[in-house]
Amino acid sequence: MVEDGHDSTSLTGIGNTPRIESVAPPAANAVGTTAFVPDAGSSSRGHSTRIHPSRDIVKIKDRLHYILQPPLETLIRNERIVFPFNPFPFQLQGVAFLYPRMAGILADEMGLGKTMQTITAVRLLLRAGKIRSVLLICPKPLVMNWQREFSRWAPELPIAVIEGDHSVRQWQWRQTNNPIKVANYELMVRDRDIVADPLLQFDLVVLDEAQRIKNRSSHTSRVVRSIARRRSWALTGTPIENSSDDLLGIFEFVAPGTLRAGMKPRHMAQAARDYILRRTKDEVLTELPPKWFRDAEVNLLAAQRETYRMAEEEGVLRLTGMGDGVNVQHVFELILRLKQICNFDPATGESAKFERLIVDLEELAANGHKALVFSQWVQTLLEIRNRLPSFNPLEFHGKVPQRKRDEVLRRFEHDPACPILLTSYGAGGVGLNLQFASYVFLFDRWWNPAVEDQAINRAHRLGSKRPVTITRLVAVNTIEERIEQILAQKRELADTIFSIAGQPSQGGLSQQELFSLFDLRMPGADKP
Repeated sequence: MVEDGHDSTSLTGIGNTPRIESVAPPAANAVGTTAFVPDAGSSSRGHSTRIHPSRDIVKIKDRLHYILQPPLETLIRNERIVFPFNPFPFQLQGVAFLYPRMAGILADEMGLGKTMQTITAVRLLLRAGKIRSVLLICPKPLVMNWQREFSRWAPELPIAVIEGDHSVRQWQWRQTNNPIKVANYELMVRDRDIVADPLLQFDLVVLDEAQRIKNRSSHTSRVVRSIARRRSWALTGTPIENSSDDLLGIFEFVAPGTLRAGMKPRHMAQAARDYILRRTKDEVLTELPPKWFRDAEVNLLAAQRETYRMAEEEGVLRLTGMGDGVNVQHVFELILRLKQICNFDPATGESAKFERLIVDLEELAANGHKALVFSQWVQTLLEIRNRLPSFNPLEFHGKVPQRKRDEVLRRFEHDPACPILLTSYGAGGVGLNLQFASYVFLFDRWWNPAVEDQAINRAHRLGSKRPVTITRLVAVNTIEERIEQILAQKRELADTIFSIAGQPSQGGLSQQELFSLFDLRMPGADKP
């Protein structure tokens, strides 16, 4: 049995299934094609996943209740729960982690099935009578995804989506005939007076993409923390995006007071270890096909290079001339302008990146492969679309109506005449299962490597049958190359915090780093 103590003080150690006893080899297949019933023969035969109480359960009778529970597989069998797919043992461990917890963060890397694990834990708690009311909060684009996943993993559970005008929502919030309510973050802010009412209580509140509340002073964070609840769960594949303060913001919802600003990583790990379960694909999916990264460096075409040169020189001269009046927004605007020129020359339409992209797309489409193309700008995606008429490219971004998105994804998966999906980081970076795509192109780079990882993991996830090739397009000798150096440093940040290697990192793309991209002196900085 795993003891309540833990022999590791690293945040990586947190993710090694604390207080969960699990003895069995990994499942052979990630996804099966037949229903999974534990007593009917499956990869879980012989597997024993124990449920152990968390340290915040202090009463002896409550701790004994969980310690004396039969293995999770037995509970599932006794409840006659049927799964549509064959779960991995590590997914059952995730269920066993959530099941007894009043406060918990499931921080598995993208693509490991946090949605399925959460739904199964909720399903078991509802059947056991331990909870009666659940509120699940997620980004607006993911509401339909949660509806689909509940219908797949818990079809017997009725769900109410909070939507409509204010009067309708008021009525929906007060209804008690549905055990599960689903609402988006933006709506929570609009309905803050309703959800802050102490008479509106939930047995469990679950936050999906919980990094949305990493800023403790934001309206969203304050509203979510005001909800009366007994249990608090958070789901996030990126618990630390920029700095350790991100994790602190999530803990203010899950277990306020557990972490403090300024804590050293080792102390943070010790305080947080009972609340977090994090696994990476490299740790638990040894049979998942590999990811292959290609950095496609391109030289701007002649006219494109001249447009870029003039824009940078004029921009830097303008910023320098502003003296101490220059601010981060001014620098940011110049960076965005230069990045857009690296995509397409606004004067001539030239694009070295597109010339490189089309060569790859022609080859992969000819061989029957599917590809995702990401950009941070819808306008860039539209320009790519206009240049690819023979590929019948599909679009999935903020300008595509919500009601049409399911059909777009269906066509992308099943229509061989539509091998390309053009999508934005915002719309396509989270919540989608696109494991039938074996190529991912990052036409331009996002500011945060964690967001890029989320985008990549739309394709590299459970059910992937082929290696996923990721091509990162970068224009050399431009602002993109300078930003790439900072991104590489930022990519190390989460590993630094989670491994307790060295001193706490300060996050990337700080004001000083933005100014340094153009060798500008930041206002107020000491002159050399």
